[in-house]
Amino acid sequence: MKRLYSFLAILAIIFAANCTRIEDNNDPIIGIWNDKSFSEAEKSIETQSHEWIFNDAYLGRYQSYNNNKLDFKTDFKWSEEDGVYTITYPGTDMPSNKVSMTGSIEGDMLEFTNGSLLAIRE
Repeated sequence: MKRLYSFLAILAIIFAANCTRIEDNNDPIIGIWNDKSFSEAEKSIETQSHEWIFNDAYLGRYQSYNNNKLDFKTDFKWSEEDGVYTITYPGTDMPSNKVSMTGSIEGDMLEFTNGSLLAIRE
């Protein structure tokens, strides 16, 4: 009888493991984006840059650097609807961003809905 219960327990574990597959997210925004290239072009003494790391679980990490030293970091959530990405920063007073992805000779870019540049893919 113990063999039967053991066999049924193994089958239940295998069945549960096969039913809990996570869907693949292959969104083109996944990766590291920053504004270093155009903030360094300003040639100021004090440099400030920002970095967004998007992952496939609709989450990410935002980091702000001042003179190449980490100044601030927080997590963010992102979603996509009709090519417009919404980035929200829960637990902070940072406003949410609405951006779209465009491509150019320089590479992929994230632009605000008004056309100004947010970041370039690293």
